[in-house]
Amino acid sequence: MTTDNLFTVKQRFGIIGNADALNSAIEIAMRVAPTDLSVLVTGESGVGKEFFPQIIHAFSARKHNKYIAVNCGAIPEGTIDSELFGHEKGSFTGAIDSRKGYFEEANGGTIFLDEVGELPISTQVRLLRVLQTGEFMRVGSAKVQKTNVRVVAATNNDLLKSISEGRFREDLYYRLNTVPISVPPLRERKGDINILFRKFASDVALQYNMPPIVLDESARILLENYHWRGNIRQLKNVAEQISAVEQSRNITADILRRYLPNEEFSVRTVADHTNYDNTTTERELLYKILFDMRNDINELKRMMTEALHGGIQHPHTPAPRPSQHEVVGLLPEAKSSVRDHEDEDFVVEVVDDFPAREISKDDVQREQILEALERHNYRRKDAAKELFISERTLYRRMKALGIVNK
Repeated sequence: MTTDNLFTVKQRFGIIGNADALNSAIEIAMRVAPTDLSVLVTGESGVGKEFFPQIIHAFSARKHNKYIAVNCGAIPEGTIDSELFGHEKGSFTGAIDSRKGYFEEANGGTIFLDEVGELPISTQVRLLRVLQTGEFMRVGSAKVQKTNVRVVAATNNDLLKSISEGRFREDLYYRLNTVPISVPPLRERKGDINILFRKFASDVALQYNMPPIVLDESARILLENYHWRGNIRQLKNVAEQISAVEQSRNITADILRRYLPNEEFSVRTVADHTNYDNTTTERELLYKILFDMRNDINELKRMMTEALHGGIQHPHTPAPRPSQHEVVGLLPEAKSSVRDHEDEDFVVEVVDDFPAREISKDDVQREQILEALERHNYRRKDAAKELFISERTLYRRMKALGIVNK
């Protein structure tokens, strides 16, 4: 593909960046577009995987037919078969009429299955049959129907790991992965980070008629070396927050740092983050809460000290520092490093008359999820984006923690 063609594609779909890995992914999408081969797009959450099925559809012979995007992680397990393959009247409670599924609606076109790794095993069996023979049956029907659909799937999961754990079918993986496209994370596109940030900041400035923010050299260095666990989605969020909140239009590293959560845990080498698992995700989520709670803890300590001393404390008398056995509410990983953070008051003092209850991992997760839900009026999709997890994962955690969606 020539440079001009590549530029045209980026301009058409609003893709910003010149990283070699990004250009290579776009070129593969362009080359495979005229075929009917299945494509599997992989990459972390927030890297822009959704652009690639659009490119494939737009440059294929199916471009004048339907393009349907389905977020498999956002559909409850009990209804996903009906959504994908349709159902007959009376096939289940609430099925008051027959309904076409996405595979029937997209006949002759392209269907994009986002978060395909979240599909239940029973649905994976149905999907495999469609890919192999083009045949499917509506829920509650014994009639075999045919469809001619190009399937492009995407996931941020390690499907090979899911296969080894029995959560994803190996035969389906190889059917979907006929042509793999890997979208690079933002931390591997250092040269694109400042370009993207300026674009997002300019968009906000234009939309709200305000001067755009400008990063100084120290802020640009910090921006490029931050881990960006949420990738482009997180970068856009930071640019919008700073543009809206900061009065100064010249942003220094100290200002920028306030909008980069968990910098101590996020500015890392790429090699440390080749693979993500649920343990890492949960631990970093808990760290985020602990750091957010630090100011509240310090204020609580001050109030407790004043109450114990009749509301009077000499301004030059430091609060007594707790011993190691008095530290509560920290993760096992964090307890070992309490001494390293003593100067930051990153501890909770225990008063004998009011013994503190140790904060469990479930307590901390429940609080973080509830806060995210409340900020977004209990819209699970928006809350999941803020927490950098899929809506399906959020639903499972809410159920496990006893959180009722309003």
